[in-house]
Amino acid sequence: MKIAIPVVDEQLCPHFGHCSHFAMVEVDDDAKKIRGISYVEPPPHEPGVLPRWLHEQQVDMILAGGMGARAQQLFEQNNIRVVVGCATASAEALANAFLAGNLETGDNLCDH
Repeated sequence: MKIAIPVVDEQLCPHFGHCSHFAMVEVDDDAKKIRGISYVEPPPHEPGVLPRWLHEQQVDMILAGGMGARAQQLFEQNNIRVVVGCATASAEALANAFLAGNLETGDNLCDH
């Protein structure tokens, strides 16, 4: 599995579309452990670009602070699961919490 996390300075970016990079977290599904994390600069933010691009990067899931409803629909259409409401933390901490089954989420930080 590959998890994408939008980041700024290697911390979760609260607004999905404003991130400077994506932390691409490679996961060993059987062991529920992180195999590695790389940071990738996304293409320019334009409507519809990121869902296609992340699908091409073979992303299975996104952990985000906030994301608009339309973007969530586009990711769903690309078979990418989205979890919103994540608190600011490092990509490693968020991924480990998700894998351990104790990722706490709150409100979607984006209302458009």
